[in-house]
Amino acid sequence: MFRAMRRHAQQLDQETCEELLRTQKRGVLAVLGDDAYPYAVPLNFVYCDGVLYFHSAIEGHKLDAIAKHPKASFCVHDDGVLEEGSWWYHVCSVIAFGHIERVADEDEVVRALRRLAEKYFPPTIDIDADIAKNLRRVAVLRLTIEHLSGKHVREN
Repeated sequence: MFRAMRRHAQQLDQETCEELLRTQKRGVLAVLGDDAYPYAVPLNFVYCDGVLYFHSAIEGHKLDAIAKHPKASFCVHDDGVLEEGSWWYHVCSVIAFGHIERVADEDEVVRALRRLAEKYFPPTIDIDADIAKNLRRVAVLRLTIEHLSGKHVREN
């Protein structure tokens, strides 16, 4: 169903792919948008238990697109490493493919928001108070990963 990587020598193993998903701060979600145009949007995210979670407004282009076509991909890359004496950055990237949906279960929404807050909020923020204040104004999206592909670009 999913294509094999053409340059398989640059393929990252599953553990390295998951480490990138755990450590990177932002990625780009791609869905099928209006009039079948691709719609790609940068998002904060959290990876846990083989699933990606995103917070979202409760309406908008992204949610409309997901409701019509729940297949999506999410791309994350590191900052890269500049090889000494070279202009080329060696970059690791991961693309997760799967189905995305709005989380309906409030307990799962709260758990996902807590994990997002733990990843992004400064330690001085009261996470419980923030979740309680904003729970009705936020949606949580879950991307269930069906295929994960990672690559370490090494052009020589």
